[in-house]
Amino acid sequence: MEELAMLRQLISQLQDLLHIYGSPPPFHLHHQPFIELHHQLRDRWCLNEDDSSADDYYSLMMAAGKSGNFKNLEPCKPPPSKKSRKERNQGKLPGTTGAEEVMEEHIWKEFPTDLFEAVIARLPIASFFHFRSVCRKWNSLLHSQSFSQHCAQVPQANPWFYTITHENVNSGAMYDPSSKKWRHPSISSLPSKIIILPITSAGGLVCFLDIGHRNFFVCNPLTQSIKELPARSVKVWSRVAVGMTLNGSTADAGYKILWVGCDGEFEVYDSLKNSWSRPGIIPSNINLPLSLNFRSQAISIGSTLYFMRLNPEGILSYNMVTGVWKQFVIPVPLHLSDHTLAECEGRIMLVGLLTKNAVTSVYIWELQKMTLLWKEVDRMPNIWCLDFYGKHVRMTCLGNKCLLMLSLRSRQMNRLVTYNVITQEWIKIPGCVVPRGKKRQWIACGTAFYPCLTAMA
Repeated sequence: MEELAMLRQLISQLQDLLHIYGSPPPFHLHHQPFIELHHQLRDRWCLNEDDSSADDYYSLMMAAGKSGNFKNLEPCKPPPSKKSRKERNQGKLPGTTGAEEVMEEHIWKEFPTDLFEAVIARLPIASFFHFRSVCRKWNSLLHSQSFSQHCAQVPQANPWFYTITHENVNSGAMYDPSSKKWRHPSISSLPSKIIILPITSAGGLVCFLDIGHRNFFVCNPLTQSIKELPARSVKVWSRVAVGMTLNGSTADAGYKILWVGCDGEFEVYDSLKNSWSRPGIIPSNINLPLSLNFRSQAISIGSTLYFMRLNPEGILSYNMVTGVWKQFVIPVPLHLSDHTLAECEGRIMLVGLLTKNAVTSVYIWELQKMTLLWKEVDRMPNIWCLDFYGKHVRMTCLGNKCLLMLSLRSRQMNRLVTYNVITQEWIKIPGCVVPRGKKRQWIACGTAFYPCLTAMA
């Protein structure tokens, strides 16, 4: 039944694109890619409600969809107007529905593959959780170069959040802010005998590190494509900070991962070479030990990674292309706690907790490039802060790309909030309840990632 519902949703959205009304596509299809696709289809296809015959390949697909069959017409003929539901149902036997109608075989057998892939690539990401089980042809799309190109043309939506809950450290939970739902992937290839934590991401891939800071894994949580990275040449058993960047606009061009320890050891992994290397040393003008803030994940702007330092307070940066290290001494606001770096459209942001007169609030600052000072740009609504009055609140920031997820907790409270840096919108989100669980789980750690169906580890 779940697969049938999935099929109905996919076919409904597919037919909304293929039904030509003579006007721009409806609903959420008004952006340019759908307009262009609409014009392409209008020149090649037209709706014919009267013809209906079985199609071996698409009979299952259309049995779950609504009615609508196509027939080649002369290009000069205008497309017919959309019929009302009453007109479409005329002539049907009582008790019959459009779910019993199928498409003409000679029409759908010749349907252009490039247009089909363009439509599928624009479906909501959440639809693809059952996508691979529909048929072998659809499953093979995920490995198609042409389908990958279509996906690359679709604008990125909101990032998702891959999290580890406090009582289920060996299984992840993903939050989709568009549907406001939690999803619980089962990545069978991840090792189960050791605890691995998501620490950074790029291009739809999430980088994991085991709790002993020895073994790295890169995974696409949507497709469960996973790769264990080779052993590092430098053995460091202390905690390390990790950042990740892409060589191009997508993971297809390769990626790099940097780890750095407080004593100045560091290495860079190149996915194209599948090896670690140490391109130089940290220059002497950068103070050692680094005293890194491990609560703050690294942020990336272009090919440069930024890490937060505690002593002296400021930012440490590394350019993955030039191999240049820099440090910036930037004091944080007084009485700040649980602070972390974030990034939005090339701007460096700071998120943290401030307590004034027993009331704790979440503050947002932006780094001023000219003065290298933090400027407050927003704070959590005061009415929400009243819930924190007199409580010892801790905060974990799980995302650092335009949309942030904040886990706020105390002995009496467990709250999850998203903050959109662009729109300055605060939203309370539902707590995470694991399958067959009853109580909401604390989020122990996590990272934001942009879901991508074609990213390969």
